[in-house]
Amino acid sequence: MSRITAGPVPDHTLLSRYRERRAYMDAYWLHVQGAPTLPDYIEAFYTTPLFGLERFVLNFVGKPSSDAEARDMAQGKSDRFAAWTVEARTDNEILLCDYLSRTRSWLMCERAAGWTRLYFGSAIVPRRVTADGRAELGSAFHALLGFHRVYSRALLRAAANRLQAD
Repeated sequence: MSRITAGPVPDHTLLSRYRERRAYMDAYWLHVQGAPTLPDYIEAFYTTPLFGLERFVLNFVGKPSSDAEARDMAQGKSDRFAAWTVEARTDNEILLCDYLSRTRSWLMCERAAGWTRLYFGSAIVPRRVTADGRAELGSAFHALLGFHRVYSRALLRAAANRLQAD
């Protein structure tokens, strides 16, 4: 398994549509051996013990979830999971919108011979864009950005480890 790389959101992906809305966007990726499918990756991502902590917290805002519900979303049997709704999906990508419509979560699998690049990214939609084009994301966003970057990497690594263990 490779190290995690951070970089721009690739053009022509489901997440890249938020570029024109002046959203904060990030993308992280790593390579794993084999050819996990998007459903494999979605299930692995949302059922790791690390993500389980987030799901536990979401119980307190009335957004409970189970591993079975994560599997149903991964398999395309449901468009809802915990605090998210599927906004868009292709054969190799899924874009989720949170219940407040402020954040997006994005997963993508890109296969090559013998390995797969797993992507995880986010978009934070600004509350408003000023007349001079500046996106206003709020003080909470700025306060939590460092944590978000570390947590995003940890979530991606946890999902990749789960996929490699299976």
